Amino acid sequence: MEIKEIIFIGLVVWNAIVFLVYAYDKSSAAKRQRRIPESTLILLALTGGGLGAFLGMYLIRHKTRHLKFKLVVPLAFVVQLAVIFWAIAR
Repeated sequence: MEIKEIIFIGLVVWNAIVFLVYAYDKSSAAKRQRRIPESTLILLALTGGGLGAFLGMYLIRHKTRHLKFKLVVPLAFVVQLAVIFWAIAR
């Protein structure tokens, strides 16, 4: 297995985890339970989980009213896509 395949699989797994964290936080909010800090959710998006965070925001409608999430999460996703395409093109 090549390094690019390993990185791709790692990103897929990481984004699935980030999506599940967003879903867990949404569930916790509905149950009025302890929440995951917003800074942690943003950090997850910035550390390679942009797609998972983006899908979490729009598929389960979580954090869509918060301006910082509306700006940071899609930007993180686009930057991560650009880095991936750049790495593939090399």
